[in-house]
Amino acid sequence: MAHELLIALSLIAAQPPEANAMPAPPGTPETRYCLRVDPLIGSRIETIQCKTRDEWAALELDVDQEWAENGVRVIG
Repeated sequence: MAHELLIALSLIAAQPPEANAMPAPPGTPETRYCLRVDPLIGSRIETIQCKTRDEWAALELDVDQEWAENGVRVIG
């Protein structure tokens, strides 16, 4: 039993992160995607920012790649 569990866990760990990632939900051009971002310098308080896909893209961030790890909610 433990051997089977070890094999299953090793198979999951061997998959690239993209295989486990879910893209952001679809929306309109006005839909805002809220993501966790690094705290400001000197602060430990987590920041959440909400922007459209185009606004995130202007910051060189792909919403679909970041969604699984840092996505919080969708507005609109």
